[in-house]
Amino acid sequence: MDFRFTEDQLSLQASLRKALEKECTPEHVRALWQTDTGRSTERWAKLAELGLLGLLIPEEHDGLGMNEVDLVLLLEETGRAALPEPVLETAALGARLLAGTRLAAEWLPKLAAGEAIVAVGHPLNPFVTDAHVADLLLLQHADEMHAVPRSRVSLVHEPCNDPSRRLFRVDWAPRSETRLAQGAETGRLLDSALDRGALACAAQLVGLAQQMLDMGVRYATERQQFGKPIGSFQAVKHLLANVAVRVEFARPVVYRAAHSVAHDTPARAVDVSHAKVAAADAAVLAAKTVHQVHGAMGYTWECDLHIWMKRAWALEAAWGTSAWHRARVAAAVIDGSAPAATFGYNAPL
Repeated sequence: MDFRFTEDQLSLQASLRKALEKECTPEHVRALWQTDTGRSTERWAKLAELGLLGLLIPEEHDGLGMNEVDLVLLLEETGRAALPEPVLETAALGARLLAGTRLAAEWLPKLAAGEAIVAVGHPLNPFVTDAHVADLLLLQHADEMHAVPRSRVSLVHEPCNDPSRRLFRVDWAPRSETRLAQGAETGRLLDSALDRGALACAAQLVGLAQQMLDMGVRYATERQQFGKPIGSFQAVKHLLANVAVRVEFARPVVYRAAHSVAHDTPARAVDVSHAKVAAADAAVLAAKTVHQVHGAMGYTWECDLHIWMKRAWALEAAWGTSAWHRARVAAAVIDGSAPAATFGYNAPL
């Protein structure tokens, strides 16, 4: 079996990287921190033109009809660029959660065209990301899943260490006309959202870790001490090499999880949790190490490094902390089988 990515997949990754290097610079990210939404409608439209937003949407709904194996490389690039727009929520989650529901024909073409944004609530996330720019919110109430227009919710902004992440407490009242699923179907949607959200976070964390490593290597070759680049010193080499090893070990684990999600294998939950832990460990180590290589100046407001550091810390806690995912893997190993549904309708939420 050939596990390599195809030329088309790699070409799409390269195209997105080139576009983001131009459209999502640190200066662009910082500028958005000063805006009300923190998001760029122009860049969102360009992401739709590239096909990113409709990649998982079936062709009958104006999408590309591809799967998570195709998407994982692109999510990695969004992490590398510290992209603030809600690609995770809309392209990785909303596109899949709405597929096959009564709302698919209405909303999926809008998502593919970049004309709508979806926000997703989940028991593992205390707050909803990007609820302020979402046109539709997928929210859980008891054993029901609801699709709620933004006009029917009240939002309270919650502070986040990462200025690019906009978190909100959502107050709303369930109605019969907004009910999307109930009972066992709600549990299925919550489990799907968890695994897809954690996979997307893991892919972005790998991209974040790689970018921080590249920044550390570049700084180590430019910064001189005792007349030599600090990267020539063995201690600095070892620090950065440890990060490189961790990133390279995490990347195939994330790709394996993407395959499991795309094909809904029995090991999906374990593979996703393994990926989330490996990617988060790599990104957190990269943040700590590259910050140290920068001589502790990396956390200062003037240094671009802190953009990626803060995103890594925020994503480590999103869609299940490393401790939560380690526990899920441990339970599966001890039981000797893949875990059952985590959020079944009759399970405590």
